[in-house]
Amino acid sequence: MTGSAALFGTAAIIDSAGSIDTVTLAETLAALANSQGGIVRLTLDGQPAAARIDAVVRAALSTEPPLILPLPQMQPALSADSDLALLVTVPAGLPHVYAVQGRYLVRDGDHNVLLGAAQLRALLMARSEADYEAEIVSSATPDDFDWTAASAYAARIGMASAQEALLRRGCLVARDGKLCPTVAGLLLFGRDPLRFVRGAFITAARFAGVEPGDQFTRLEISGTLPEQIRRAESFLIDHMQRSVQLGETMERVERFEYPLEAAREIVINAVAHRDYHIQGDGIRLFLFADRLEVSSPGRLAGPITVANIAEERFSRNAIIVQVLVDLGFIERLGYGIDRILTLTRSRGLPTPDFSETAGGFRVKLYRASVSLPKAALTELPALDLEALNTRQQAALDFLGKQSRITNHDLQRLYPFVHAETIRRDLADLVARGLLEKFGQKRGSYYSRSHGPLRRPIVDMLEKD
Repeated sequence: MTGSAALFGTAAIIDSAGSIDTVTLAETLAALANSQGGIVRLTLDGQPAAARIDAVVRAALSTEPPLILPLPQMQPALSADSDLALLVTVPAGLPHVYAVQGRYLVRDGDHNVLLGAAQLRALLMARSEADYEAEIVSSATPDDFDWTAASAYAARIGMASAQEALLRRGCLVARDGKLCPTVAGLLLFGRDPLRFVRGAFITAARFAGVEPGDQFTRLEISGTLPEQIRRAESFLIDHMQRSVQLGETMERVERFEYPLEAAREIVINAVAHRDYHIQGDGIRLFLFADRLEVSSPGRLAGPITVANIAEERFSRNAIIVQVLVDLGFIERLGYGIDRILTLTRSRGLPTPDFSETAGGFRVKLYRASVSLPKAALTELPALDLEALNTRQQAALDFLGKQSRITNHDLQRLYPFVHAETIRRDLADLVARGLLEKFGQKRGSYYSRSHGPLRRPIVDMLEKD
């Protein structure tokens, strides 16, 4: 590694004696963590990989506070004369300032150097917000964990012991001869996280118009953070509008009003990076007629600002982020914003809006601009768009391209909605005079009414 300590680089530790000095390794890991991250290349030197990994874990856990790092990855021999090596990644943007035996270091070129008093003070101030997830919850015990989920997680990261996996990740802490759950551990693996962290929930809602109103569908989402992400994704799938198009090979292709991957990434970022110390409110996931809006408690942490959010990296909740990486919710550390921007740009959508509020952070995705032709304006009152839910709008959209729709067709568009709800949606459209029903029971289907409004909703709204 060359240059100043602010650079992201590689620290090379060549161990030819067959043993690793834990303090030296811990100092290098801490120095990289106090800088902008890096990679330690550790040769096996004929030693078993498991022994080297254990040495890395011991060194990482010996820092104050303990470093929570991704599992080391094996690097093949670079040449016939070289040895196998482990690559130990220290991510950029870690939330704490790390010490080894009371010494605070940074990486300067190929060396670890002590932080000066002014540098240490500035670094402590920049990273002072990110401690809550590692706090011990004195009212909780290991019995408050879902050990089935913890065991599945341990198996996923290649460890036989769920207890050891949670200790290594900072979800459990050994204190005075007892194992104590941390805030992060309960949020990730707790049986009832909301009992200990009152703000750990998502309020999801779909509103008919462009502002909160009386007509909406609402869902309160709680549980562990992985469960919240999965249920929020189901809500998006259920409530985002879709268009159905014919692909090049005449197959039917469904398209959401926003890229599902971008919407999901926004939710994951909110869950991973919100300030859980703020317990008076949870995450809000709101769908409006013109935008998707996700608000999370806590302003941007560390050096992150709205202006540099796409370039800088900082994790308020390093333990939570690492476990979500292990579970596959986050593919690449620190690249969520880039992915959101790329996905929306590829769909031709307006640039997402990132903003700080008085006590939090908000992301907005906007639909493509909606323009209603004059001919349609006189027809809108007859349809009363805002009186229809998203499933009913999707049914009319479907009939803009097909001559008929069945209960089964609409059920396929909304697989998480009960069949009786689908039946009532279509029956209501018949009662409004928008659809006509033909046939009985299993053979029944619906077609557009021959009343005054025949223009497909997809044409009115110029969807996708």
